[in-house]
Amino acid sequence: MRLSELLTVLPFYNTSAALDNLEISGVETDSRKVAEGNLFICIQGFTVDGHDFIDQAANNGAHAVLAEKEVNASVPVIRIDDTSKALAMLASKFYDYPTRQFPLIGVTGTNGKTTITYLLESIFQHYKRKTGIIGTIQMKIGNDAYPVHNTTPDALYLQKTFHEMNEHDVDTAIMEVSSHALDMGRVHGCDFDIAVFTNLSQDHLDYHPDMNDYLHAKSLLFAQLGNTYNEGQKKFAVINEDDPNSAFLIKSTAQHVLTYGCQSGAQVKAEDINLDVTKTTFTMHTPIGSVMINSSLIGKFNVYNMLAASAAAISAGIPLEVIKEALEAMQGVSGRFEPVEGSHEFAAVVDYAHTPDSLENVLQTIKGFAENNVYVVVGCGGDRDKTKRPLMASVALQYADQVIFTSDNPRTEDPQAILDDMTKGLNETHFSVIENRKDAIFHAISLAKKGDIILIAGKGHETYQDIGRARYDFDDREVAKAAIQAKEN
Repeated sequence: MRLSELLTVLPFYNTSAALDNLEISGVETDSRKVAEGNLFICIQGFTVDGHDFIDQAANNGAHAVLAEKEVNASVPVIRIDDTSKALAMLASKFYDYPTRQFPLIGVTGTNGKTTITYLLESIFQHYKRKTGIIGTIQMKIGNDAYPVHNTTPDALYLQKTFHEMNEHDVDTAIMEVSSHALDMGRVHGCDFDIAVFTNLSQDHLDYHPDMNDYLHAKSLLFAQLGNTYNEGQKKFAVINEDDPNSAFLIKSTAQHVLTYGCQSGAQVKAEDINLDVTKTTFTMHTPIGSVMINSSLIGKFNVYNMLAASAAAISAGIPLEVIKEALEAMQGVSGRFEPVEGSHEFAAVVDYAHTPDSLENVLQTIKGFAENNVYVVVGCGGDRDKTKRPLMASVALQYADQVIFTSDNPRTEDPQAILDDMTKGLNETHFSVIENRKDAIFHAISLAKKGDIILIAGKGHETYQDIGRARYDFDDREVAKAAIQAKEN
């Protein structure tokens, strides 16, 4: 593509170079990945400034540079006020606006995003639609999976990925949308058709100054559905009416709203809920009919996840019988209330719960069917919201018979300092502190007796542990499995 054509999406920019004959082979923000003919866009991040790597980009073959500072370069420089916002516009243009080619569903909220995206994948695949997913666990195109580094990657990665999905005939894309991504504009250029809100509880206050700012960031997804209407392509906001912030989010959008819940007068509602150790059943009432759901997903929080996915699917025109079939076929999501195999005497469960609300949801579910003692292995991540640490500890102690506080991903913080934040001032005595996570898991399993349940919380699907600036192999499920084998041999 000619650079002059690409730049037509930017109404104002400055350059002293002639651009008409410059061909651009791609767009890149990482100077190490620049290939011959690329446009290098300088992004000023939290720790790295792309403007410092212009020479490296030029040496690697960049034909031009987009910058928001005065810089010297051996290739043409285009100056603009905000390169981050320009990145989304240029990436969308370069990849021919891929999200105009298929419906895009965005899921936001503190808890449940991953499970809902995989429930939607199951529903659409049962409806013979090819899906693409971008989220916490991985990126998928059809059944092919690829690693991701952020819940919601940057605008360039997103547009490139959606272009690949379009090239592979994806019919519907489903994406987790974090508050960081919304606040930073990573999803600018994404044409969402359905936006789903799960809930809002304390998290990410290391980034957001307060809960109001966190809520405002979430609301951007619904506001950005647009202000006009197309009868041939209706857009929907799917909102949990049981959440106290639902009214604010409903006001945030001009589009059609479909609510779900268990307690309110929601349009998609669960009644006659029966929670069991092996299954969950409920009657789901919807604007297109009612149906009984018999699911292997456990817990009331999963009832909400299934309602959210169903409401989104109904918005997309999926028949109710297909939704029922898909929900009942779903066996679970990696690292979400995932049983660890190996023991017939007691149960061990791994879950991603890393907020006070999600930990409470999981523990309430476990207490509902626990025959004997409940043990919890839990920590808090470093370089993240410190104010939730005592809250996590309080929730664990409220529901568990014995708590083992341990490291999660301490990152650049002292692990013991994180544990001190969790345990400082506690009056309860039914806990211990074991900094090494492997030792903590082995200790919990060594305590377990017949009928006991162990919850290993916080990391879920993760197969690593971040300590300092290094990443080490670590999988709660594999460690727990080894501990069970050691106990029973």
